[in-house]
Amino acid sequence: MTGPGGSVPPGDGTRCVHAGLPEPGPGQPFLPGPVFAAPYHLDPVAGPAAAPDQYGRPDNPTRRRLEQAIGELEGGTCLAFASGQAAITGMLLSLLRPGDRVLLPADGYFAVRAFAADTLRELGVDVGLVPTAGPYPDLAGVRLVLLETPANPGLDVCDVPELAARARAAGALLAVDNTAATPLGQRPLDLGADLVVASGTKALTGHSDLLLGYLASRDEALIGRLRGWRTVTGAVPGAFDAWLAHRSLGTLDLRLARQSANAAAVATMLATRPDVAGLRWPGLPDDPAYPVASAQLRRMPGLLCFDLGTAERVAAFLQASRLVFAATSFGGLHSTADRRAQWGDDTSPGFVRFSCGVEDTADLLADVSAALDAVAPPDDGP
Repeated sequence: MTGPGGSVPPGDGTRCVHAGLPEPGPGQPFLPGPVFAAPYHLDPVAGPAAAPDQYGRPDNPTRRRLEQAIGELEGGTCLAFASGQAAITGMLLSLLRPGDRVLLPADGYFAVRAFAADTLRELGVDVGLVPTAGPYPDLAGVRLVLLETPANPGLDVCDVPELAARARAAGALLAVDNTAATPLGQRPLDLGADLVVASGTKALTGHSDLLLGYLASRDEALIGRLRGWRTVTGAVPGAFDAWLAHRSLGTLDLRLARQSANAAAVATMLATRPDVAGLRWPGLPDDPAYPVASAQLRRMPGLLCFDLGTAERVAAFLQASRLVFAATSFGGLHSTADRRAQWGDDTSPGFVRFSCGVEDTADLLADVSAALDAVAPPDDGP
């Protein structure tokens, strides 16, 4: 897609609104509705060679439009999956064999580490865990390096171009989980990654009403292998979820702009409060991730984290808030807070992952401040 007059690339908002749409036709909708089909009509003579769709597991035009749209945003060929976890486990199982070594983020999504411990190691895969911020070991003999940057939930950031160069020199594949950043925040394929994997459940679609995952790559051999895996395992999203996701992409630029602005305001306010510890947001100049994040990310995520000390104080904060919902996941229209330790994540009891929604910034700041004031620890001074 080119911008007006074909001279410059279009901006993020334009790309999101038009990604994956069919050519306009009189009497046709901008985005055709979902196609619900298990089998399709076959040509009695030519059979499956006559049309692109034969059976709903590998074939669906609604899903292909979504994949085209996400592929345009990520800058590669996209495959949609039923969930982010289906995408990431499909990638790991299709690319790794017994005896292979894989490096996974020690501080990333806990379900990936659980899958590695329960499944990959039992299959004979050598699993190493590395903090997102490093240091990274020698990559000789490594088959695959998976990054999650910014990391979920701690929000550390990795220098993707530097690690991509090291992986390439060692003959390893580099995959980047782009869930927190989204393709508007960073395009890992442009930074040297071989693969992008993400949960579309979160900020990409942003309405908290569907499950979705995807993989993207510029390596057609890799895409072919991953597509074959998806076909035989059946980990595909339904047509309606694919349509909902495509519909939601049109507002991605608008949603991320408000979420990022809200995160900046909330983080700045929290940094002034002595009753909040462990604040992390990569957009703060004094955050450890800021030097890499400010150079690598095109926009900062609407996600931040902090510590309120105890589980009881987190619960009281959420009960005192009018605008912040207690919920897991992140990236939706509504501001949410999630005490990660309750899910078995390796965090302290009072650790909070806070996802900024699209509420008016002044309202969100007032609400969070009032809720924190209501649960402030007693003053131990004289």
